[in-house]
Parts: sequence; structure tokens; C-alpha cells
Amino acid sequence: MKLAIVTGANKGIGHGIVECLVKCLTPQSDWHVYLTARNVSLGNAAIEGFAKQGLPVKFHQLDITDKASRNKLADYVKSNYPNGINILVNNAGIAYTNDSAVSLSEQAETTLATNYFATVEMCNTFLPWMAKNSRLVNVSSTLSVVALKDLGDDLYEKFVKQMTMDQLNDLMRDFVNQAKSGDLASAGWPQTAYGVSKLGLTKATFILAEQLKDDPRKILINACCPGYVDTDMTNHKGTKTIQEGAETPVYLATLPEGTTEPYGQLIRDCKPLSWTK
Repeated sequence: MKLAIVTGANKGIGHGIVECLVKCLTPQSDWHVYLTARNVSLGNAAIEGFAKQGLPVKFHQLDITDKASRNKLADYVKSNYPNGINILVNNAGIAYTNDSAVSLSEQAETTLATNYFATVEMCNTFLPWMAKNSRLVNVSSTLSVVALKDLGDDLYEKFVKQMTMDQLNDLMRDFVNQAKSGDLASAGWPQTAYGVSKLGLTKATFILAEQLKDDPRKILINACCPGYVDTDMTNHKGTKTIQEGAETPVYLATLPEGTTEPYGQLIRDCKPLSWTK
């Protein structure tokens, strides 16, 4: 049995990705597609909605920010899917509205904890259990490129050159600390917690791809931007439908066996984006 997992998928883009995967992965009887969500009742409600459409989707609770929750899912995978994970789409994430009353320092800590640190830990936890010819997709954003262009010169040079994951983690912690002390601009950081969280996630994807380029399992690792999608996260101001937003993540998740490109890139509208000013 082949296994696909999509995080943060009880609604929005994640829900759309699950729907597309269930419909396009063939033969359907060979696949188990899992929707994960923090809230069990919301996750089960999503499953019931799929069932009414005749779509066989499975559910497992997952809070990506909770180590115990990540490990519980990992143990479940090891026990029930000895051949490993064929598709992992790290879609779970958060964003504050532009008019949020929450302070930038709090936004920085909360947003990076989920969109960057927890997502990187998802990769670290599940990469050992990825199957041969599997696909890892991190849902990032074009705003990561905007944040890259808005970095001070010293930080920009660091982000366009190779670095280690430890070095990247330190930079992400520095952003949170500078946000708390009110020194973002003087330290060369843009005033956007969401943009920097996705800047970190995109760069982390590049680093993971470099680390695993010679892995015999030939895992295709990429980040993507789904576009500006009509979801709760955008207050339904997005111009793309959920199905349109799911297109690029699903494209990357279902690249045919033997495909070598794209690899270690940020993809939007099924095309690579440049990682420069």
C-alpha cells in the first residue's frame, strides 16, 4: 500500500490538495491518502465530507508544533506502512491578517514556531521514513522571495549562498529576538513575520535537497507557492480557487518516477522561481 500525507488539510489549500490526490493517484486502491489536522472533530468532519463524495480519505490527528504529536504519527506510519511514505506535503501553517492587533514580536515567535521550526522538524522526523522515489513538498510562498529581496545586504548574501541548517536556525532565532527587541530594521530584517517564516522554509528546503541529493532513495524535494488563494488565511481575498492553489503542490507531489527535475527549487505555477534580487 502506498501512502500520502497532507498536513493542515481539514480546510483550505490542504483540503484541496487531498481532494486532488485522491482523484489523481491511480489505481486508487493502491493508495491511502491521509488528511491531518490539529482538531480531531474538524478533521473527522472533513473526512465525512469526502466520504459523501465517494472519496476514500483517512484521518490522523497531528499538531506539527507538538513533538509528541509528530512522533505519534511517525510511530503509526512505521507500524502500518512498512514501505514508507510516498508523498508528504507539509502544508500546515499560520498567518496573521495585515490589520492584526497582535504585536510583531508575538507574531514573529508564533509564526516562525509553526511555519519554520515545526515544519523543519516534520522534515527531520519523516525523511528517514520516506520511500524510494518519494516526493516531499513544502508549501511556502512567493513572499519568501519578497522577503529575500528586502533583506539587508549582509543577510541577503547569507541567504543566497550555501549554509547549514544550524546556521539557518540561528538566523531564524535572531529574527524572533530582533522582533522582540524592536531592532529588525537595523539588523537588516524586513517587518514581516510571515514572509521571513517562508524565507526560512524555502531556504531549509534547498538545504535538505542538497543534503539528500545523493540519497539512493531519490527523493524529490521542493518548495512551492500555491499563489494567492481564496481561503480563510487570505480572508477570502485571494484570486485563485482552492483547486487552482492545489495545482502546483499536486504537480510536485505526483512527478512521475524517474523524474529528476525540479529538485531543490521554489516552484510557482509549475515553474521555478529565481532565488535572487
